[in-house]
Amino acid sequence: MTTTILMVGTRKGLWIGTAADRRTGWTWTGPHFDMMEVYSCMVDPRGGRTRLYAGASSPWTGPQIQVSDDLGATWQPTGGAHFPEDVDASVERIWQLVPGTRDGVVYAGTEPGAVFRSDDDGATFQLERGLWDHPERTEWGEGFGGQAFHTILPHPHDPESVTVAISTGGCYQTADGGASWHARNAGIRAEFLPEGQQYPDFGQCVHKIARHPSAPERLFLQNHGGVYRSEDHALSWQSIGDTLPSDFGFPVVVHPHEPATVFVFPLGAGDGRYPPEARARVWRSRDAGDSWEPLDSGLPHDFYVGVMRDAMTADTHEVPGLYLGARNGAVWGSADAGDTWQQLVANLPDVMVVRAATV
Repeated sequence: MTTTILMVGTRKGLWIGTAADRRTGWTWTGPHFDMMEVYSCMVDPRGGRTRLYAGASSPWTGPQIQVSDDLGATWQPTGGAHFPEDVDASVERIWQLVPGTRDGVVYAGTEPGAVFRSDDDGATFQLERGLWDHPERTEWGEGFGGQAFHTILPHPHDPESVTVAISTGGCYQTADGGASWHARNAGIRAEFLPEGQQYPDFGQCVHKIARHPSAPERLFLQNHGGVYRSEDHALSWQSIGDTLPSDFGFPVVVHPHEPATVFVFPLGAGDGRYPPEARARVWRSRDAGDSWEPLDSGLPHDFYVGVMRDAMTADTHEVPGLYLGARNGAVWGSADAGDTWQQLVANLPDVMVVRAATV
């Protein structure tokens, strides 16, 4: 029998849900890190054990990276991600925690915009200096949520290749283990810039990027206005959002077994950061974004909140589960790849991140 683990990070703590094969009858623990902001979490099954990671930030004690090897019963702090003494900056939040291609490697994305790497299962982290010292970094803007590396995608077959994204700097990529980084934004429109200046080399407000490990050259991107696909490992991007009810949103999730199946959660742009018609709907494409269909069976109407960039995710069951958490503190789950939904938990604080794994 397998167990599905669901980690739900909020503005006031972390909750952990577990369920058996059918993914019904969820059991929850929490809050862990009560009154701390949890913007990132990760389930790591490598090394013959299930380790949970959480990026928790307190206005009094600052950000921490905590680990648990007993499904959250106990937690231990790691050395954390800190800037070296010669850098005039301090980490405010941990926005992303991602396993690397090699065993023991863990990446952390932070605010202000930096990427850190650990080679010892998160015990210590080192700044990716090639990215921090990039000459374009000082020109990156800051979105309303803060300047943060929210996307880190290690290449599944090439440990030297990593793709990252930040609001509002755009997509960057290294092919030499972090020694050098290059902007990868060709074709992405920055609608907030004046006409004639909307396709800069960098400065786009990328919200999230995802891909399937069996098709690593194909990437899907949700922008601040625009949904895109790349077929050449981010060298160029093409719009795939024209038939969606809105091309604004935050999350993008790829089906764990179908490289051409992708899910998004459109929101109204401008001030209306809730779904069109106030109907919670996940939109699915089975042809890499050429066409889309809405999925809303069991999801609520009169839904006036958003779903953040890391608050939608999938598990890896043969028929995968899909999960989303909203800013009203509710989490919904689908055990049939989005066809039908049920509410799993309600009345949590503002949900910022949801992560699932099957162990």
